[in-house]
Amino acid sequence: MNTREIGEIRRRVRRDRSNMTAIYGCYVNGQKEIISTFRQSTGMMPENEAEKYFGVLKRTLSGTIGKNLIDISFRTAQVADSPEHKFLMELRNTRLEDESLRRQLFEKIIENVTFDDGYVILVGCDSYDVPFKSKDDEIQTDASGEVYTYLLCAVCPVKQTKPVLRYISEEKQFHDGGIAQVVCAPELGFLFPAFDGRATNIYNALYYTHNTKIGYDSFVQALFNTQPPKPASEQKKSFEALLTRSLDEECNLDVVQSVHEQISQSIAMHKESKLAEPLLISKDDVRTALKSCGISEPRIAKFSLDFDEAFGHDALVHPKNIVDDRHFEVKTPDVSIKVNPERLDLIETRVIGGVKYIMICADENVEVNGVNIHIKEETVSV
Repeated sequence: MNTREIGEIRRRVRRDRSNMTAIYGCYVNGQKEIISTFRQSTGMMPENEAEKYFGVLKRTLSGTIGKNLIDISFRTAQVADSPEHKFLMELRNTRLEDESLRRQLFEKIIENVTFDDGYVILVGCDSYDVPFKSKDDEIQTDASGEVYTYLLCAVCPVKQTKPVLRYISEEKQFHDGGIAQVVCAPELGFLFPAFDGRATNIYNALYYTHNTKIGYDSFVQALFNTQPPKPASEQKKSFEALLTRSLDEECNLDVVQSVHEQISQSIAMHKESKLAEPLLISKDDVRTALKSCGISEPRIAKFSLDFDEAFGHDALVHPKNIVDDRHFEVKTPDVSIKVNPERLDLIETRVIGGVKYIMICADENVEVNGVNIHIKEETVSV
C-alpha cells in the first residue's frame, strides 16, 4: 500500500464515515489472563467515547511506511490453502460476528504478546464502497465498482495511573481520584486485506508497529505465518556493519560520505516528486554508489554477497531505514562530532607525522559548552 491508499482508509476510520457497527475488545492482564471481553456498539456510544475508540484504531494506520507500516505478503500457496489465511478470511467474511473466531484471534495474540501492566485488543470490520477515481484524480462519489471489506486491529498497552487529587464540581472540592487503568496508544496492529490500487488485495496485509527498535516476530508469525523484515533500527546497524565488513581497508570517510549523500539525494528527490509509492533501494543502487567512489571489484563482489546474507536475495530496503538523511556523525571512543549533512565538505581525515586526525574547518563561529571561543593564529618563526 502507498501513502495515498493508507490515507484514504485512515480518513474512513470515523463513526460518521465508516460502516463499522461494532468494536470488539479483550482486556488482558500482565499474566496473560483475560479479564473481560466486550462488544461496543458504535451507534450507541457517546460522541466523545466513539472518537477515542476510532482514534485508537486509526493510529494503526499512522507512521512511516517501511518503519511503522510494514507490508506483509502471503505466498500463493498460503492464499490457496493455509490455516492462517483461511482464518483471517473467515473473520472478515463473518464481519467478526462469530464469537469462536474472535476468541481464536484473541488467543493467538495473547500467546505471543506480553506487556507488564496488561493490554487491550480492539478490532473492528468496515465495508467501504470505494468511489471511482478518474484519470485526473477526481473522485466520483456516485460511481463505484469495488466494495472493500477489511479488518482493523489494535493492541494497546494499559497503564495504571498514580493516585491524584480530582476536582468534584458538585462539592467544589478536590478529593482522591483513586487509581485508574488507562488505554495507551497502540503498540501493534494490522489491516487485512490490503488496499492496493484502491482495490482489495487478499495476498497482502499491513502490519503496524509503534516501536521501530523491537521486532514482534512471534506476533507476525502467529497471525501471518511469515517472517517480517528486521526492525528499522536493526536494518541500519546491519547496513553499517555490512559496509565495514565488506569494504575493509577501502572503507574511508570519503566513501561513507558519498554513499550517505547519494542515498540522501534519492530521498530528497523522491520527496520533491510527491510520488505516493514508497522509495526503495536495491543492492545494485548501493553498488553503483560504491563504484563511483572507486571501490575495487573484489570488494563490491563481497558487498553483494554480504548484502544478500543480511537482507535477503534481491531485497529492497527503505532508504531511511539504512541512512539517517538528517544527521551525520563521526565518532571515536572519546569524541563524537555531529555534522550538518549538507556541509560534509567541512570534515576530512589526515595523517600528520604518523598520527591520524579528523580535521574540521572552523572558519565560522565556534562554541564550546555554549561559549563562543576564538582560535588564535599561530605565527611560525623562521
